[in-house]
Amino acid sequence: MSWAKIEVQWKQAAVKAKEQWSELTHYDVTVIDGKRDQLVGKLQEKYGIAKDEAERQVNDFAATHFPTDQAKAAKKGF
Repeated sequence: MSWAKIEVQWKQAAVKAKEQWSELTHYDVTVIDGKRDQLVGKLQEKYGIAKDEAERQVNDFAATHFPTDQAKAAKKGF
């Protein structure tokens, strides 16, 4: 997974992030602005979770909503 893709498409990703993590506000996603470390930190703050758990959730979010081309091909059986 390439986080750069999410940074470029942050406006779309922000909508999905707010759906997944309902505690995130519009202001939060504006401040995060596609920065992975900012999202991890905000999840720690809002949900009171450890950094490794926040990183796991962010990785799962990225893999689910923004799979790499390689992952897409694997799903199609190529």
